[in-house]
Amino acid sequence: MRIGIPREIKDHEFRVAATPAGVAGMVAAGHEVVVERDAGSAIGFDDEAYRRAGAVPADAAEVYAADLIFKVKEPQPAEVERLRAGQWLFCYLHLAAAPDLARALMARNVNAVAFETVLDARQRTPLLAPMSEIAGRLAIQAGMRALEMKHGGRGVLLSGVPGVPPARVVILGGGMVGSNAARLAVGVGADVTLLDRDADRLRHFDDLYGGELGTRFSNPANIAECVTHADLVVGAAYVHGRRAPRLLTRDLIRAMPRGAALVDVAIDQGGIAETSHATTHSAPFFVEEGVVHYCVANMPGAVARTATLALAEATLPYLLKLAADPRSALDADAGFKAGLNVSGGEITHPGLAADLKF
Repeated sequence: MRIGIPREIKDHEFRVAATPAGVAGMVAAGHEVVVERDAGSAIGFDDEAYRRAGAVPADAAEVYAADLIFKVKEPQPAEVERLRAGQWLFCYLHLAAAPDLARALMARNVNAVAFETVLDARQRTPLLAPMSEIAGRLAIQAGMRALEMKHGGRGVLLSGVPGVPPARVVILGGGMVGSNAARLAVGVGADVTLLDRDADRLRHFDDLYGGELGTRFSNPANIAECVTHADLVVGAAYVHGRRAPRLLTRDLIRAMPRGAALVDVAIDQGGIAETSHATTHSAPFFVEEGVVHYCVANMPGAVARTATLALAEATLPYLLKLAADPRSALDADAGFKAGLNVSGGEITHPGLAADLKF
């Protein structure tokens, strides 16, 4: 199959779907690979490295003429116009929060497989996990910045100093994002509370951190109690393939301390707060109801080399299966088939269809 790897054009998105080593694996499997010029140059993978791996550097038009488009982020409007009927698209999509994109992919009659809804044998999300790990860790870095006075923050240092208490950090969700956010927040010495609905997961955190991290069951009363006293809230809730649950109302945001911060990592899926809207790395912060919001929809793009190396390793085995025979690969693996979001002009993921109601 002819595989096209475009250069990402989303704001400050420097990740690339495949490293030169990954391209070499595709070529060894008998595939023809076309990589858009400068697709990986910003993170140290120049065109010559891809050429040596067996790819053909080309312009965007030639890349999008391929049978299978392998990229990182959802196609932007200019990229959607390049897609054609019957073509395969393999990337992050997050369509629950992007109905217009979903309609466009349906209209183009594209077969779209989303990284974030692929499942493994244990019902985990193996292609979402590496970016969730990175986003969780970045959430604490972003929260530190959001609390600085220059961004409208209340001027609180997460770790505190001798004689001054540390910041209060509340993490909503104990999945991959939440666990990585907790790791960093505890590591810097913050006063951390994590909320989740799963008792076993809360026990895991209690066993892992003991008195260094507080745990609470996630319900409206506990969320309200924790959030209204927080310096930093990290939104880390995720429902497979569906819009993120709205856990924070505008009234609850308004009740937070003035200058507190919200890092809404779930913004790709619509966000957990009524006040959240997507931002970019160029303009990551905004203040709403006195709270500094960070809602960047492609957080791992800030550390694009690390993110590319992690993501490319996870996606390559699936890409090779898809390129060998797409329909057979999906039919043979129910977890992989869960990644199919759009095909034949229809929404094919049940949870996504329920949210979009097309």
